[in-house]
Amino acid sequence: MKGDKFDVVRAWFKKAENDLITAEHTLTLEHPPYDTICFHAEQCAEKYLKGFLTFLEIEFPKTHSIEDLVSLCKKSAPSIESELGDVEILSSYGVEVRYPDELYYDIPAEDAHEAISLAKKVREFVLGQLGGKI
Repeated sequence: MKGDKFDVVRAWFKKAENDLITAEHTLTLEHPPYDTICFHAEQCAEKYLKGFLTFLEIEFPKTHSIEDLVSLCKKSAPSIESELGDVEILSSYGVEVRYPDELYYDIPAEDAHEAISLAKKVREFVLGQLGGKI
């Protein structure tokens, strides 16, 4: 395997970790913007999945759809859906929370905590699949 593929995978994971750090740190603020936390949690999961697909040499479209990325991963990691459960919840945070809508609503704190938990679940799954190869 080419060394530069590993560099690209590591870059995806580094960016994913930065999003997770941002989400977790933002959660510690006195009045945290939960929509921002959810967005960064989604970005973390998305980037881990894209890094995993890069490692597997599976092409993926430009998308914020966690479902689509999980579906692509399923070819090489059949247990991904059962192990990650409701991770598709994160998809709506990739685009919808970033822009105001006619019906703006505040995201509850519980949703932000769940989003971070789901992002960590994706990270654990992906890194577990790679077994220290990166």
